[in-house]
Amino acid sequence: MLRRVISFNKLAIKGQGTMTQTAAIFIIENEILSGGTKDANIQYLAKRLGDVGIRLDQARVIPDEEDVIISNVRELAATHSYVFTTGGIGFTHDDRTAMSLARAFGVKLEENPTALELLRDYYGDALNEARRRMALIPAGATLIANPISKAPGFQIQNVFVLAGIPSVMQAMFDSVVGSLVGGAPILFSAVSCSLPEGVLADDLAKVQDQYPEVDIGSYPYFKSGILGVSLVMRGIDAEAISNATRDVVEMVQNLGGNPVIEQQEV
Repeated sequence: MLRRVISFNKLAIKGQGTMTQTAAIFIIENEILSGGTKDANIQYLAKRLGDVGIRLDQARVIPDEEDVIISNVRELAATHSYVFTTGGIGFTHDDRTAMSLARAFGVKLEENPTALELLRDYYGDALNEARRRMALIPAGATLIANPISKAPGFQIQNVFVLAGIPSVMQAMFDSVVGSLVGGAPILFSAVSCSLPEGVLADDLAKVQDQYPEVDIGSYPYFKSGILGVSLVMRGIDAEAISNATRDVVEMVQNLGGNPVIEQQEV
């Protein structure tokens, strides 16, 4: 099975967070897997979900194949508070998301009269049979407004089906984010330095032990010929994140590094 998994729990040292609402994303796009298109949706959704206290803990890129879509939606819907899909809801032969979601939840795929009316208003006489297929929605699903190109997405149980085009996806997400039940916003700070991870690992583990409510991640980078590490603190306790950031800065200094606070949202 062709599948790429991108983990947002890539934490060298992981704390015991208190977030209970979780989300998963899967991007349905053959072109991304072939290298023809660059994904621009995961980062946006991760940030917006974090703002409302929903932790994105898994994202996948999968091909537009019915059996693959069905297996992924069943797995992720059973293990997450919310699941978001992007892509595969157009009118060409390789857009199989709506059909696959109907099968995944054991309901019929049927022409939704509200969706059809939206398409008629938008396309007028140019509404052909191919475009009309975008009105096929799983029975019982709730439509998600699309203020840009009008073809709606839909929600079925805890799964939200959005368009793949970033501007359209973002507008559709904006129309549903108010209905999501989250928690306290996820806060973060990031400290960078040019010390290698091997030098930092032991002392960083000690800092993590002191702040179990904070997730501390270590992310190497190579920028402008310089190898460095970004140390990211995430959680919902602003004081704990601030204290952990202070201790990380002191740790880097004690190890001979020059810490720089890159980002802080606490």
